[in-house]
Amino acid sequence: MLLVILSGLLLSLSLCLDLGIVNTAIINRGLRDGAGSAFFIGLGSCFGDLIYASLSALGMVAIFSYTPIRWLLWIGGGAVLMWLSWSMARSAWRDYRQQRGLNVAGERSGAATVIVPAHRDFFSGVGMALASPSALLWFAAVGGTLIAQSTDGSVGQVSLFLAGFFSGGVLWTLFMALLVKYGRGALKGRLSFYCSALSAVLFAGFAAQVIVNGYQTLLLPLR
Repeated sequence: MLLVILSGLLLSLSLCLDLGIVNTAIINRGLRDGAGSAFFIGLGSCFGDLIYASLSALGMVAIFSYTPIRWLLWIGGGAVLMWLSWSMARSAWRDYRQQRGLNVAGERSGAATVIVPAHRDFFSGVGMALASPSALLWFAAVGGTLIAQSTDGSVGQVSLFLAGFFSGGVLWTLFMALLVKYGRGALKGRLSFYCSALSAVLFAGFAAQVIVNGYQTLLLPLR
């Protein structure tokens, strides 16, 4: 049970570590409007990702029993995961060589503060998560595969996986909000490098899981 929850949590973190539109918005809005605004954008993105994860789980239950689909998901999912791992590793290497951090907009001294309602930040986060190209690519290509291989397909285990997935997103959101509030100096350092490097490791780990599982379930029985 704990392993299923942990798998969901790690999958969520691998998505959160991608410094895409959601994380950039969390940092920029947080520096401008405060940690509360950053938190609600991140929380909204957690629900957006949960929608995609749930759709992937439903699709997995319906189609994963078909052998041609399993072959397609094994080869395609493994390839996409390896490509994402390579992409994040290349990004980390580029950031390391150029010694640049994430470019964030600082607060303008003397500028009037506009208070944005929390529900607007929340729904902005949902919309950004649903519109994120990386999220669309992830869940379309490998989401169902990873959920299928991390659970036995039962409602109970899929629910635990999704609970872990959602928890990972909330934990990341809290971390980002606290970072905005207490560690603004760190945002000008090597945040992009560390996030990209860790994301590459997680993507590579999931790629290995998909490839090994596919080999064991699809090729070994043929021998």
